[in-house]
Amino acid sequence: MKAGQAQRRELTRAERTAIRRLVKRCANYDAEYGCLPLDGSCYMLGKWWTGGYCRYFQEAVLPLDPALEAALTAEGPRPDFKLCPVCGGAVAPDGRQTYCSAACARAALRRQKRDYMRRKRR
Repeated sequence: MKAGQAQRRELTRAERTAIRRLVKRCANYDAEYGCLPLDGSCYMLGKWWTGGYCRYFQEAVLPLDPALEAALTAEGPRPDFKLCPVCGGAVAPDGRQTYCSAACARAALRRQKRDYMRRKRR
């Protein structure tokens, strides 16, 4: 990865929705014809990963939503990711997952069992 370049990550559902909503405010977008310079569908409507934005979208349309702009240009994991209590790695906020990997889950379970037995012996 080059210096100063943000790490690529998958967009959240809310970010994709916000991008689609902003595309409709783009001067190059027409509901009937799509993206006028591309003569087809807008590249930003099918966006699933950060990085590689339409230059006009990034410079003229994205600043209309400062929160989205900050989330897309920030480096590192998504701001809504949780930290793994064992190793400190990034854990997806979806679902009930608490640990970043099966190895961390096993380590936490072992620690819980050990602590339980120590309390029981007292």
